[in-house]
Amino acid sequence: MASAKPSGTRLRSLDEICRQCPVIAVLTVHDVRTAQALAKSLVAGGVRVLEITLRSTDALDAIRAMSGVENAIVGAGTIVSAGQVQDVVDAGAVFGVSPGFSPAILHECRRAGFPLLPGVSTATEIMSARDHGIDIVKFFPAEAAGGRAMLRSFLAPFPDIRFCPTGGLTEHNTPDYLGMSNVICAGGSWVAPASAVGDGDWAEITRLARIASSFR
Repeated sequence: MASAKPSGTRLRSLDEICRQCPVIAVLTVHDVRTAQALAKSLVAGGVRVLEITLRSTDALDAIRAMSGVENAIVGAGTIVSAGQVQDVVDAGAVFGVSPGFSPAILHECRRAGFPLLPGVSTATEIMSARDHGIDIVKFFPAEAAGGRAMLRSFLAPFPDIRFCPTGGLTEHNTPDYLGMSNVICAGGSWVAPASAVGDGDWAEITRLARIASSFR
């Protein structure tokens, strides 16, 4: 039997989720005991959309814990197989993020009524995603895949596609990405440095979240 879902904030569409704040916090939680404090500190600074990557053994428990934080919009990242979708939905995630585009993952997400932000880095992947009705994609790994120059080159052939660049973004280059007409939001782990999480320096994370939420 599936576990009861926490009452996380649920929005109707990926577009609504991406418009909640300029920066999605990309988080890898290694200790579930820090999860709620981390989520609260980010939300306090105005970063409401939290992507919890499935890169740690505590990831699903972290999603459950963070989904109980008021005003947090909690998603699951690094979804790499269709079999992970139901697990993250049951844990309380309200959207998913994948590093690449997979029709099988998209099918499972649609079956579950679960918004998906799929990753792309090439024109071929963008065309495949668009063929499946996708118009918002994650550009990953952004800096390694050509950065802002690549996004500018995508604008003419794909004027209908909006991007969430993620990978290599920092406090300093994120505003440049957000200033691009085909960028809807950005993803970054810089809002919650591992050192600050390890030290329990929630005030520092709230400070960084305020910077991120002030962009645009």
